[in-house]
Amino acid sequence: MADQSNSAASTAEADKGYWAANVRIILISLVIWALVSFGFGILLRPLLSGIAVGGTDLGFWFAQQGSILVFLALIFNYAWRMNRLDAQFGVDEE
Repeated sequence: MADQSNSAASTAEADKGYWAANVRIILISLVIWALVSFGFGILLRPLLSGIAVGGTDLGFWFAQQGSILVFLALIFNYAWRMNRLDAQFGVDEE
């Protein structure tokens, strides 16, 4: 009986660690996404207007193209990080 309670406690701690790491990855991704799409594309556009990228200023580029490319990179980064996290906690799909 004591082994079951110790096993349940260690499983609960592992679950909390897994979800804490998962939420941390999600929050970091959301902050990067918000900074690139809202920050660079809207708030910092006047500061970035002097830098030319592809024939237009950097603020406009972030608003039109950069935020989409960063979003795609975040998707692949999230999938890669979650696969590593799943393997670390033994919940991977192998």
